[in-house]
Amino acid sequence: MAEITNPRILLVEDDQNFGDVLRSYLEMHEYDVTLATDGEAGLDAFNKGEFDLCIFDVMMPKKDGFTLGGEIREKNASMPIIFLTAKTLKEDVLQGFKIGADDYITKPFNSEELLYRIQAVLKRSTNAIKKGEEQKEFNIGSRFHFNFPLRILTFDGEETDKLSPKEAQLLKMFCTHMNDILPRSEALTKIWGEDNYCSEYGCICHKA
Repeated sequence: MAEITNPRILLVEDDQNFGDVLRSYLEMHEYDVTLATDGEAGLDAFNKGEFDLCIFDVMMPKKDGFTLGGEIREKNASMPIIFLTAKTLKEDVLQGFKIGADDYITKPFNSEELLYRIQAVLKRSTNAIKKGEEQKEFNIGSRFHFNFPLRILTFDGEETDKLSPKEAQLLKMFCTHMNDILPRSEALTKIWGEDNYCSEYGCICHKA
């Protein structure tokens, strides 16, 4: 029988006292927490460990939370990230989501609220991993069938043109997020490696 382990959280918070309190609170609720107190230490901890979720303060010395989040996204596009910040400006919130944040919580916050948000993010992440790794074929409505390994989409049993690799990856992401929201930045980052519609080489949303 496989050993059941607690979810592993990387917490990066430059306020040592607040970080210690938050770590203790999460450990009381059966999370394994690694605490780092600046962005560079956080990146080093991420490279050395294995985590199920990251929680980053935004305003930190050496490397801010947004920069750290972007670097983490380059290494692991599907790693769930929650940002903690005292900033309330719309531009800052949008920047966090542009990086690919799964949630964004403004300080001060209720610790119980954070707990529920963590549970929700982990649940979405676990479901996406299970669907993405275990399911290779999908029924789309009553008339379409998609075989991801073969990149074949059939309509009423008849095969359409074979999908390109990127088209197949995108359709698989839509299938695994069926009846749910697929963040644009997540699709762009995972498939094209960046979260902008257009690059110096042209519009990546047209590249298949």
